[in-house]
Amino acid sequence: MFPIVLAAVSAVAFGTADFSGGKASRHADPIAVTVVSQLLSVPLLLALVLLVPGTPGPLDLAWGLLAGVAGAAGVMLLYKALAGGVMAVVAPVTAITAAVVPIVAGLVTAHSPGTLALAGAGLAVVAIALVSLGEGGATGRVSGRLIGMALGAGLLFGIFFALLGQADEGAGMWPVAAVRVSSIAFGLALAVRTGVRLRLEPRVFRWAAAAGLLDSAANALFLAAAGRGHLSVVAAIAALCPASTVLLALAVDRERLRPVQLAGLGFAAGALVLASI
Repeated sequence: MFPIVLAAVSAVAFGTADFSGGKASRHADPIAVTVVSQLLSVPLLLALVLLVPGTPGPLDLAWGLLAGVAGAAGVMLLYKALAGGVMAVVAPVTAITAAVVPIVAGLVTAHSPGTLALAGAGLAVVAIALVSLGEGGATGRVSGRLIGMALGAGLLFGIFFALLGQADEGAGMWPVAAVRVSSIAFGLALAVRTGVRLRLEPRVFRWAAAAGLLDSAANALFLAAAGRGHLSVVAAIAALCPASTVLLALAVDRERLRPVQLAGLGFAAGALVLASI
């Protein structure tokens, strides 16, 4: 039960971080928001490494480094999609894609996920189709390009969860520190190549800071949950993160959805629940 609680709290933190990052990316380049937010989270990570004892092996650090690149790329895609579309639609598409990745991987590796998980994957396809439908007005339109970015982000997050979940519980928070090292390095290299400036306005800086701190806390909670529970279950629970993103988008930004999109969100919730069983 404790791993489920940890995964659930990590989902809330992930979802709130996504909302904060999406808000920041409406006024700045997603690459700059990602890099600055992750740089600001370094002190928190250092504290976690010191507070949570652990002895990492080379493989634990390697999994973290690989996960960091996938995670950073996923965050950039997600922030860009959140900034350019309806958060209450983009976030669930990303999340159910991230939840379905382990199921598909199970089929490829001959480890059948089970009937309920497969049903959840099918339901996820229906959910994506429904939430993608929109017409007229900024509050309802979701372009194919935005859906593509959300799907790409979800794929990368699914890979991130799978890689980070390979780290041994005895490694403490060192794998999360490795995640941040590679994600910052990747982001800085991309910023240099694209000529993106990392200076943010004060209001954007605040959103970016919230995104970075919450994302690092969520990563730490997920690692703790994955070390104590079954990865496929923990990852699926963590993928419930759009719940907080959607609620914040509806409450703070007053986003409105068409009835068919609301039905799609219902299917998305069902898909995530089935994937976690």
